[in-house]
Amino acid sequence: MSKTLDLTKELISKPSVTPNDMGCQDLISQRLKTLGFEVEQINFGEVSNLWATIGEGNKMLVLLGHTDVVPTGPIEQWDSDPFTATQREGLLYGRGVADMKGSVAAFITACEEIYTQKIPIKEKLGIMLTSDEEGPARDGIKKVIAELTERKIFIDWCLVGEPTSEETLGDSIKIGRRGSIGASITIIGTQGHIAYPDRADNPIHNSIEAIKEISTLRWKDKTGKFPDSVLQISNINSGTGAENVIPGDINFKLNVRYSPSISAKEIEIAVEKILSSYDLQYKSNWKESGKPFLTEKHKLIDAVEESIKEQIKIGKIKRSTEGGTSDGRFIAPTGSEVVEFGPRNESIHKINESVKVSDLDKLSEIYKRIITKLVC
Repeated sequence: MSKTLDLTKELISKPSVTPNDMGCQDLISQRLKTLGFEVEQINFGEVSNLWATIGEGNKMLVLLGHTDVVPTGPIEQWDSDPFTATQREGLLYGRGVADMKGSVAAFITACEEIYTQKIPIKEKLGIMLTSDEEGPARDGIKKVIAELTERKIFIDWCLVGEPTSEETLGDSIKIGRRGSIGASITIIGTQGHIAYPDRADNPIHNSIEAIKEISTLRWKDKTGKFPDSVLQISNINSGTGAENVIPGDINFKLNVRYSPSISAKEIEIAVEKILSSYDLQYKSNWKESGKPFLTEKHKLIDAVEESIKEQIKIGKIKRSTEGGTSDGRFIAPTGSEVVEFGPRNESIHKINESVKVSDLDKLSEIYKRIITKLVC
């Protein structure tokens, strides 16, 4: 029986919807202590954060993951209980199996295999887990890294177990991510009776052209490694619900996933310049949830790609920067090389989330090879 499969099933059985860990990290902690890891919890608020280390060298590799999962959605639409790991036709189903309990299980069994084979760890190996990746990410890795920086603990290489593979295991890794900035903008008018428009000031009418112009904003990527940065409007809300009332304001929300070719400040300036050009009275609240990063050094990238090719017969491996954000955005600013690699991402956050059962042991073996190349 596969140890990685067994541990994945056990983790799935714990309904750890963010920010709840539901005992996942306690289970992992006990297994790591058996291997000689020093383990501590660096918790903030409702969030559980595990930090485990072994080795005494000068260089450090950290395996980064999360134990929280997104909500299941309508349970009746699942073909089996989302928190009961179920095998069907070569696939393992369950919430979080791909994102990312399968990877976390593979991290642990990779370390266990190194221990069993008595492979000495000559440098430092760390494991960092949080239950606040799928949520607001305020009390998770962001605060753990701040704490470690105060302790003068620095990470040379960070391998994130996010599901990056596309058609087959190992065909794609992520070497960078776009930044994310969002805004909530309220355009202010004057509420009034619909029959007396001259006594009111309709913010919907006033803002239509400005919002349309804002929706066309995009910025070309100059690195050649990221998609262009495209502004998207996600919400528009106005009105009291009554047909005979001119609203007093209109609110819209936007987000831009942006490459290193542009800054968050430049995006803010571009949007507000348009608003000002229409003489609109407005209030804006901007929030940057992550800066872009790109790993350009090759030691970790090479170790990951070599390990994949040693385990799987595969051609060229795609070096991607696509997708949303990950907790790697909190590690990269410290100077660490960051690479993400994990199972197929086709079913993540969906009903009937799944991974190929056979991929779990392959993933564990690839992680073991990466660890061995860098710190053993």
